[in-house]
Amino acid sequence: MIAQPANARGTTSDYDLMEKAVAGERLSFDEGLQLLECRDLAALGRAADAVTRRLHPEPYRTYNIDRNINYTNICTAVCDFCAFYRGPKSDEGYVLSIDEILQKIEETVAIGGDQILLQGGLHHEYKLEWYEDMLRAIKDRYPQVNIHGFSPPEIYHFTKMSKLPLETVLSRLRDAGLGSLPGGGAEILVDRVRSAITRGKVMTDDWLNVNRVWHKMGGRSTATMMFGHVETLAERIEHLERLRQLQDETAGFTAFICWTFQPDNTEMADTPTVGSFEYLRTNAVARLYLDNFANIQASWVTQGLKIGQLALLYGANDMGSLMIEENVVAEAGTVHYLTLDDIRSAISELGYQPRQRNVFYELIDREVESITPAGKNGMTPLPILR
Repeated sequence: MIAQPANARGTTSDYDLMEKAVAGERLSFDEGLQLLECRDLAALGRAADAVTRRLHPEPYRTYNIDRNINYTNICTAVCDFCAFYRGPKSDEGYVLSIDEILQKIEETVAIGGDQILLQGGLHHEYKLEWYEDMLRAIKDRYPQVNIHGFSPPEIYHFTKMSKLPLETVLSRLRDAGLGSLPGGGAEILVDRVRSAITRGKVMTDDWLNVNRVWHKMGGRSTATMMFGHVETLAERIEHLERLRQLQDETAGFTAFICWTFQPDNTEMADTPTVGSFEYLRTNAVARLYLDNFANIQASWVTQGLKIGQLALLYGANDMGSLMIEENVVAEAGTVHYLTLDDIRSAISELGYQPRQRNVFYELIDREVESITPAGKNGMTPLPILR
């Protein structure tokens, strides 16, 4: 039962909708929007936590260890919200060599990581073969490491650069070693919003279709949302609705992750932004609305330790990644670094066992002690493994 305050005149229907979601009944678009307009953050949190406990009655909450390797920052798309990309003619553009990539993976494996998040800009020169060669080199050296790589905008860009069907591109990348797709580049899955904040980048239907085809091939991916910029509340729900519809069709998303727009050093630096209240409210409503998603990840990378921890009481069942390297959000002026002890303690303080998982939410029974990221692009001292 979602407790209603005695003076909640005119808001009873909000609590009825929360009870509906807690009971496992699907919310409609209008009902989701109504809850996203609800100001009773505590009640939304209680409802989202009740759903999380129903879906995850186990005594643990999870995290993973990976590294975000941005193989290039050169990008043909122009995204007003992005502080990371550089145009093809920029003196600040880079492309990592395969040796540099392998060294980063070696450091990741040494501290217990089992995955890399491999993403980059939409490069103006490279054809599909270049990416296949990179994947094969990684898998030849580190067959045990999952490559969570190439967001839907990148995949769609590969089809245009190589003039190949989407199915062919995904099949060849999978055969070369691609393990799963990250949900990057979703922003808000509404074409009005996408047209307002980006140019030269995949639109809504094609972003979804990359995932659809990948899922039908047996692949898995994550779904994301970056909110708190030019979208309306209704457009946030439309984003969730499009994801829910595709998940009904394919059941291929492993998790949903949302975060707030980080404005510094972007073309949208003067855009009004939202804070932790809006993050927790949106995270909670996502848990209530996405009834066919098993997992919700907290976003401590953008929100910091305490709000990231609080998200575990507002619908999230996963603390996300240790993320021993992160570049994109850091370029936008938001820099939060946690140690592995920080993440494990945040979970323990809430009464749960901290457990390491892989991208498919399978538990990994190895404990890693005292990992401390050294800085934006820094690495950690070698840990004690046991």
